[in-house]
Amino acid sequence: MGTLPERRTIPPWMKVPEDLKDPEVFQVQTGLLEAMFGRDGCLIPYMEQVSKAMLELKALESADFTEVVVYGSYIYKLRAQWMLQSMAEWHRQRQERGMLKLEEAMNALELSPWMK
Repeated sequence: MGTLPERRTIPPWMKVPEDLKDPEVFQVQTGLLEAMFGRDGCLIPYMEQVSKAMLELKALESADFTEVVVYGSYIYKLRAQWMLQSMAEWHRQRQERGMLKLEEAMNALELSPWMK
């Protein structure tokens, strides 16, 4: 995901200002963003609608991680955070399994003498 999507509107299910107070914040590996949110964040509106929360992505000084800020009522924030963290873990494990399979294939073909 090249640039982080910019928030232009507040979803209609958000109660302003109470739902914008005290957001849940967590970090996701930047490499997983496109897998989780689609190219250029195209899946964010769908995830917001399903979770009834508002999501905002913020770049951190470290390029390795991106901050995910979740706004909404308490229960919706928790649901969205659980959903997103589960997705991040699933994609991370999937990526890890793919790297292990690649390493095994390279070892089988003896393409990587430095790995011995």
